[in-house]
Amino acid sequence: RRSGCQRSRRSGYVQTNVKMDISFAVLWLLAALFEGVFCQGVYAPPNVRIIHSGHACNIEEERYTERVYTIREGETLKLTCLVSGHPRPQIRWTKTAGSATDRIQDSSVFNETLRITRIQRHQGGRYYCKAENGLGTPAIKSIRVDVYYLDDPVVTVHQSIGEAKEQFYYERTVFLRCAANSNPPVRYSWRRGREFLSQGSDKGVEIYEPFFTQGETKILKLKNLRPQDYANYTCTASVRNVCGIPDKSVLFRLTNKTASPTIKLLVEDPIVANPGQTVILVCIVSGGEPTPTLMWVRNTEELPKKSILKSETLTIPAISMEDAGVYSCVASNNVGNPAKKSTNIVVRALKKGRFWITPDPYHNDDNIQIGREVKISCQVEATPPEELMFSWLKNGRPLRSSERMVITQTDPDVAPGATNLDIIDLKFTDFGTYTCVASLKNGGIPEISIDVNISSTTVPPNLTVPREKSPLVTQEGDTVDLQCLVSGKPKPIILWSRADKEAPMPDGNMQTESYDGVLRIVNVSREMAGTYRCQTSQYNGFNVKPREAIVELIVLYPPTVEPVYTEIRQGLGRPFSLSCRVLRAHPSKVLDYEWKLGTRLLTVGQLDTRDETEYHVRALNREGYGAYTCDIKNEAGAGRCTFLVTGKAYAPEFYYDTYSVLWQNKPRVYGFKLQWTQMNPNAVDRIMAYRLGIKQTGHQRWWEQEIPTEDNIQKGELLTYNLTELIKPEAYQVRLTPITRFGEGDSTERIIRYSAPVTPDWSKFHCAFEEDTICMFTQDKTEEFDWTRHSAATRDTKYTPNTGPSSDRTGSKQGFYMYIETSRPRLEGDKARLLTPSFNVAPKNPYGNVATNPTYCFSFFYHMYGKHIGTLNVYLRQKSQTGQDTSVWTLSGNQGDRWRQARVNINPTSSFQMVLEGIRGSGIEGDIAVDDVAIEEGECRDPPPSNIRSLASPTAMHIWQLWLTLLLVLVGLRR
Repeated sequence: RRSGCQRSRRSGYVQTNVKMDISFAVLWLLAALFEGVFCQGVYAPPNVRIIHSGHACNIEEERYTERVYTIREGETLKLTCLVSGHPRPQIRWTKTAGSATDRIQDSSVFNETLRITRIQRHQGGRYYCKAENGLGTPAIKSIRVDVYYLDDPVVTVHQSIGEAKEQFYYERTVFLRCAANSNPPVRYSWRRGREFLSQGSDKGVEIYEPFFTQGETKILKLKNLRPQDYANYTCTASVRNVCGIPDKSVLFRLTNKTASPTIKLLVEDPIVANPGQTVILVCIVSGGEPTPTLMWVRNTEELPKKSILKSETLTIPAISMEDAGVYSCVASNNVGNPAKKSTNIVVRALKKGRFWITPDPYHNDDNIQIGREVKISCQVEATPPEELMFSWLKNGRPLRSSERMVITQTDPDVAPGATNLDIIDLKFTDFGTYTCVASLKNGGIPEISIDVNISSTTVPPNLTVPREKSPLVTQEGDTVDLQCLVSGKPKPIILWSRADKEAPMPDGNMQTESYDGVLRIVNVSREMAGTYRCQTSQYNGFNVKPREAIVELIVLYPPTVEPVYTEIRQGLGRPFSLSCRVLRAHPSKVLDYEWKLGTRLLTVGQLDTRDETEYHVRALNREGYGAYTCDIKNEAGAGRCTFLVTGKAYAPEFYYDTYSVLWQNKPRVYGFKLQWTQMNPNAVDRIMAYRLGIKQTGHQRWWEQEIPTEDNIQKGELLTYNLTELIKPEAYQVRLTPITRFGEGDSTERIIRYSAPVTPDWSKFHCAFEEDTICMFTQDKTEEFDWTRHSAATRDTKYTPNTGPSSDRTGSKQGFYMYIETSRPRLEGDKARLLTPSFNVAPKNPYGNVATNPTYCFSFFYHMYGKHIGTLNVYLRQKSQTGQDTSVWTLSGNQGDRWRQARVNINPTSSFQMVLEGIRGSGIEGDIAVDDVAIEEGECRDPPPSNIRSLASPTAMHIWQLWLTLLLVLVGLRR
């Protein structure tokens, strides 16, 4: 059969020859006709709702159907985004409405379930679930997660300003301040010994709320201390057991010896050490009651990892330059302000020695001339700078300051750490090698020597660029050397920088030093093209006006093209066009292009003024399938566009809004109606069949068969195939592959499970607890314990063999059920409550109001075996009756070792839940179990009611007439 929007295929995962009697044939034909009349386009925009299955303390409805989900810090947050729509929407969880910042754990979650184990306070906030499938606008729902916590309270003690700080004397005013971080806001209470303190209960005590505490009591003021005020004070912080968070208390003992901390640091300040030396810092407590605690900190950084902290001593072995800094000893006992003393550790070092030569500044000389003045300057970086010492040698012999050889250690024109040697009236005998020696006073650091040669060959620098080195042409990815030739003696350091833009050099610095005048750039990129400046520095050369030169770097790179890769799906005999476009290239004036199919050349040409080339195929044949490439070339290389032309069919799109279980003709098997649409079915040749593969999850073997198709599949057409003989409660992996004349197309896979749907528009709900999600049932966390999910195969009955079920309701030891475990530490009267999902109550007639409330049948199987069985209660909980559960069924005592069914009619007037309450009896042999919980529209009947419902619309009456005609025809054929 086939309708305008749905086509069914014959059933058969495991093929069986089942003879359909006339009644089954009638029902099958009637269902087909019904579906053909009422079936509409299955493509639908996404719809979203959020459910929870974690450890919620409370869930409150907000405006605009949003919810607040309250959870205790450290519990597991588990939110599931239930979506509908076709094609299957893509789901994305974020902690913002979609911006790139503040996402969950620095990334978005792209699946249905958001799970955060051991949630922390900073992870609270609004979480968004976004679903989109390309139809309409994306669907977005949000839920606010409020994380509740209560930290241990801390009591700090202070005296009024200006009073004695060493000790708490009589006739002093003392403040005890209690503070604790919490959510929701905390309330505080005070106790002196066993006596509760309140405002007005004691004239010497004042309890008040500072304006900055938002109305929370936290300050206890003791006015003019009395003997009875020296006592134990207890501050209790409470969030009123919200989320089951207990109160927390802290005790402070106030005596006449209570005092703020004082410490002594038994080290010098600063401490100067040589690299590799072991530094020991000792800090002792000299006062304070109660005894202060000590800690060490370094600046705003962590202590070095190699540090050894033992009692009051901090040891830093093999200290290095990186370990230098200000180290502080901090002592605190919550009385007054913490005591803090610091010392600065300085590690000796000498580095970066440089020199420069200054010709006679009074004659604007650039050369060194006999009879003129010349100055040699030497500079070194030293730590600590005050220990730096300089000495001078001439040709290896010590040189002392004289009238013509003037040695100075300071110069207002240069930075500290410099020395100068002024040679007055230069003579021929003054030519030679002058050595500047830098050292530290206390030794331990190797000295630095800098040699400067002064001779008749000492000349100022000159800077040139070789003719073939500018402009310098290279290709992207190569290694290139930019070169400036420098002459002169001594040769100065060359400084390289970008001349045409305020951009950093390839090494990331704004300026790069070179000792040989060469700047090497590895893996040149197009961004590095431009003009570079080389110039002489005063370092290691003459202190004269810098010489500079320019080097131009031209980087050739192959064309950048689009698209880099595109897949095109086409059927035989159809025309199509391919286009490859140049985005940028250097050089870009004349570009050659070359089109190929595989290795076969199709066409060549040049791009003069255009920026793209096209290739046209008038009618696709079998040889036309394959990879088309377009190479656009310049002298630097080629950019390539690739087009994969294929006749592969697109992947099928499974229809996920299908009701899970199709029918159950045997106790331990189930069927599934597999439904799908075909993505872009007209893009390629007609789909002739589908290859269906199916296997049990966790197994290796696939069962495969082909599902033939008849005519062309239309876009949005719903295809159906019935899978039968699926074993309960196993899950299956299904793979569907379209087949055309070209061959196999893209496959789609999904998992199918045996579970009943939980949707707002339900007519029957059934749960056998075969999945971990237990059909979205939840535990009532306000009771003493929870229901437990188990199967007889996994439950340990060694200690309680005379209670509980030996199988699930169907007799399977692998099947699951819910039960209450009554062994220790459970006590008599302890309760466990299991809540069904929430169900909406809607009128049966969508075109008008219903005068009476709808009736539903709530049924379940129970097992109450054991001599200590307590009570099983069932309650109806309605949203309109907050806090008032209505008892609808109850049973107590041993009912024997077998499963029994209970049925009860309920008449809810608003959204509702059913509550299953198990109460522990007098002993451990009191396990109560439930299974196969169901809710169905209509009153409870025995046998179960038929699934066929009457319709009152004119269209429905016409369908009934058609049904009756078909029935008469079939009966006539049978006769």
